Amino acid sequence: MKLDNKVAVVTGAASGLGLATCKALAAAGARVVGFDLDQQRLDAALDGIPGIAVDVSDEASVKAGIETVVQRFGAVHVAVNCAGILGPCKTLSKGQLFPTDLWNRVLGVNLTGTFNMIRHAALAMSANDPEATGERGVIINTASGAAREGQMGQAAYSASKAGVIGMTLPIARDLAEHGIRVVSLAPGLFESGMSAGMPAKVSETIVNGLLFPRRMGHPQEFAALVQHVVENAYLNGLTLDIQCGTR
Repeated sequence: MKLDNKVAVVTGAASGLGLATCKALAAAGARVVGFDLDQQRLDAALDGIPGIAVDVSDEASVKAGIETVVQRFGAVHVAVNCAGILGPCKTLSKGQLFPTDLWNRVLGVNLTGTFNMIRHAALAMSANDPEATGERGVIINTASGAAREGQMGQAAYSASKAGVIGMTLPIARDLAEHGIRVVSLAPGLFESGMSAGMPAKVSETIVNGLLFPRRMGHPQEFAALVQHVVENAYLNGLTLDIQCGTR
C-alpha cells in the first residue's frame, strides 16, 4: 500500500517506537493520528501531528477514537499498535505473589488493547475502496522477543506478547476476505522508555549477547520496518523479528 495521503493511526504515540513510527509515516506522506493516554504529553511529543487521548484497554475509548479519525479524515488505512507496558514482577518473591490486578493490567493493555484496536480499525478499513493491489488496510502489531525468551519478572509481559504472535495468523486469515493484511513485529531491546526502566545489569547482558551492531535498536529502525511492511503487499500473517540476533 502506498502511504501517500493514506490515514494511519498509531497507538503508544507519545514516546518510543510509537512516536518514531508517527514521524516516519508522516514523512512518507501519510496523514497520521497518534493515540495515547495523556493528551497533553501526546500534543507535546507529536509536534503538530494530530493526537487523540485513547485508552486501548477500554474498548469504548478505542471505538470513539477510531470513529473520530474517520469523521475527521474520512478513513483508516493503516493501524500500528505500539501501546504497551512492562509490569515487571516475579511470580513469587519474598512470600508475595504476582498481583492479579497487575497481571490483568498488562494483558489488558498489551493483548486485549491490541485486539480492541485491530477489531475497530478493521471495521473502518472494510469500508475503504480497494487499492490496485486489492488492499483495503494494513494492521501492524508490536510483539516482542520476550514472547519467546522472556527475562526474570516478565511473566505477564511475555505472555501478552506471545498472545500477540499467536493471534496474528488467525486474524490475518479472518480479515483476508476484506483485503486487510495483518503483520506483527517482534523487537528486541530498543532505546525507549521501557528499556530505560530496566536494571542496567539486565540491559547490558542482553546487549552483550547481540550480533553486529552490538547496541540497542534505534526507534527509527523499527519505524523503517513498519513502513516497509505497509508498502510490501506480499507480507501477511507472520511475525518479523527485529532484534539483532538476541539470545
